[in-house]
Amino acid sequence: MPRKARIDAPGAVQHIIIRGIERKKIFRNDADRSNFLNRLGNIIPETHTDCYAWALIPNHAHLLLRTGTTPIATVMRRLLTGYAVSFNRKYQRHGQLFQNRYKSILCQEDRYLNELIRYIHLNPLRAQLVSDMKDLDRYPWCGHSAIMGKAAWDWQNIEYVLKLFGSKIFNARRSYRVFVSKGIAEGRRSDLTGGGLIRSLGGWKKVEALRRMGIRFKCDERILGDSDFVEQALKAVEDRLERRYALASRGYDFDRVIARVAQVLKLNVSDVLKRSKDTQTVKARSLLCFWANRELGMTTVEISHRLKMSQPGVSRASMRGEKLALQNDFQL
Repeated sequence: MPRKARIDAPGAVQHIIIRGIERKKIFRNDADRSNFLNRLGNIIPETHTDCYAWALIPNHAHLLLRTGTTPIATVMRRLLTGYAVSFNRKYQRHGQLFQNRYKSILCQEDRYLNELIRYIHLNPLRAQLVSDMKDLDRYPWCGHSAIMGKAAWDWQNIEYVLKLFGSKIFNARRSYRVFVSKGIAEGRRSDLTGGGLIRSLGGWKKVEALRRMGIRFKCDERILGDSDFVEQALKAVEDRLERRYALASRGYDFDRVIARVAQVLKLNVSDVLKRSKDTQTVKARSLLCFWANRELGMTTVEISHRLKMSQPGVSRASMRGEKLALQNDFQL
């Protein structure tokens, strides 16, 4: 069965779960953890992504992100590809580092944001990496310590989180810590790792029983939220797919996009395709990468093969192309 597409949009809150293949360690020591966070810290501001919570466990990691100007898929591809290459080189290993593709769950902010921040930040305690809340307050490999003022990461948006608990920092920090402490007794919560509506209702049997009574719910394992939120998210995905189908029906393929880029920037097609550092050529290839990826739905791997560029290079070009399109109101 083909895997379902990720659900994402600017402003969307995503719970990301990354696991090591065969449950093996993806962080063997503090140097590895620093490497991962330094990469994350470079990508977050570049892509205007917000990070509200995170935790690094030896064989997995959790991130709570809000999509900015760059799709989460691009953010994660840059982060995980770069980290995996450096990890394999360091430990002279080959093959996959991560278990399949990471899990991303679109989250209903007003209903689940606080719960997810608490759940993610309690991971080191559940994994017995720290013994109690006092240790967690100072644990450097979790976003909780930054919110408590014991660590500093410029890329972590602690201000937004604290405002959820109060207008003054001291009181907000105290309220936040009390809230997190109350979550210890709850243990692991499967309802916060996707399909939350189904699980919170008691599983599929309960949902089916409610449906027999005429009560219907919209559910999707990629989404954590109530029925209306799920329906709206899926409708947004359908609208994007419909636009891609509409473009395809009008004959838009990669070559047609190349021609459109040349037309918009008043260049020859050959100028769009040549590998050059000329300013206009760089703009053209950037716009091409953006439209091919976002409008046609081509993967960065496919585009990299067509343009003989690296995959990270395509991702960076697509970001430049998005800015170019917005600034000049270029339409495909």
